[in-house]
Amino acid sequence: MKGFGGNLGKAYNHASRVAGEAVGNIRTVAAFCAEEKVLDLFARELNAPKKQLWLRGQLTGIGYGVSQCCMYCSYGLALWYASILVKNQDTNFGNVMKAFMVLILTAFGVAETLAMAPDIVKGSQALGSVFAIIDRKTEIEPEEPEAEVVTDVKGAIELRHIVFSYPARPDANVFQDLNLRVHAGRSLAVVGPSGSGKSSVIALIARFYDPQSGVVFVDGKDIRKLNLRSLRQHIALVQQEPALFATSIYENIKYGADDATEAEVIAAAKAANAHSFISGLPQGYKTDVGERGTQLSGGQKQRVAIARAVLKNPAILLLDEATSALDAESEKVVQEALDRLMKGRTTVVVAHRLSTIRGADSIAVLQGGQIVEHGSHNHLISKAGGMYAQLISLQQHNNRNPRMYNK
Repeated sequence: MKGFGGNLGKAYNHASRVAGEAVGNIRTVAAFCAEEKVLDLFARELNAPKKQLWLRGQLTGIGYGVSQCCMYCSYGLALWYASILVKNQDTNFGNVMKAFMVLILTAFGVAETLAMAPDIVKGSQALGSVFAIIDRKTEIEPEEPEAEVVTDVKGAIELRHIVFSYPARPDANVFQDLNLRVHAGRSLAVVGPSGSGKSSVIALIARFYDPQSGVVFVDGKDIRKLNLRSLRQHIALVQQEPALFATSIYENIKYGADDATEAEVIAAAKAANAHSFISGLPQGYKTDVGERGTQLSGGQKQRVAIARAVLKNPAILLLDEATSALDAESEKVVQEALDRLMKGRTTVVVAHRLSTIRGADSIAVLQGGQIVEHGSHNHLISKAGGMYAQLISLQQHNNRNPRMYNK
């Protein structure tokens, strides 16, 4: 049954993924009137398990029928042979019934075992997936016993001779001998065209990935030799699309520090310019943000995420295009909150809108996985023909001519 029925778990995964994506993006599906399209796609994904279940059903029926046939045939055979023995006076009726009951119980047990074969197959497949997760060895162990536990971080960061490619695309190098340094308490902005590796810098510092060669240093120590969980206690990340949980605003902010008091949560919200809009909601801090924060606007979600980072009080702050998806008014409010948060912390900012990073202590321009320019805003803008000056000029031109976006 396992061989002929195939792996139903894998077959159902495709259908489950379609259903999950449709539910998670229900507004987009409804906006494009794509309900029928999604249902049709879901039905097509079920064709494979449907065929496998049909074959498994036939095998189950045949197997169950054979097992029941064997059981009742054994009853008939035993009774017939018992009658012969009693007739020939080789035994008596009492001994026949004793043997017959043993035979009945044995045959019944064998038959029922075969009848439970579908459940046995399901159980073995479920156990296989569970043990696959339990036995999986992570390449980046957050609780390495021999790693140094970090208790204090000043925030100096250095990427030295980094060669990196994502595991899903090992042949496409993102970085080839990348060198980058941020002094403690200073801010670095990373800019460049799409696909140049800006977000990959954030991923390496947070150690979501390890480089193929080269070293990432924090306070002069190789982060691979540091206890990852203790290191991340001193790092906060604010992303372009903040991850909010389907609970209250208060709980989402408190996620930054589990032991924080209510007064500290409110203070963090005030520092993130979020207290005013939260107080204006009907339930205030107890307002549920919905699945993935769908009940809040983009600027509101961003400020809640910033408040969470403020509450964590990190030594290292990572901002991955934290304002690029906001309108001008929301961007101004969020940028003010970010400027407060950045003071006195080592900050690495990834940005597309270059107007938001002019106050950074230094700016690194990435292209093709390499640092092509490095310096302050005034220094880079003065370099005629430089990459940074070209990016500034292009954005200013697009701002003056909105129709360029349509082209």
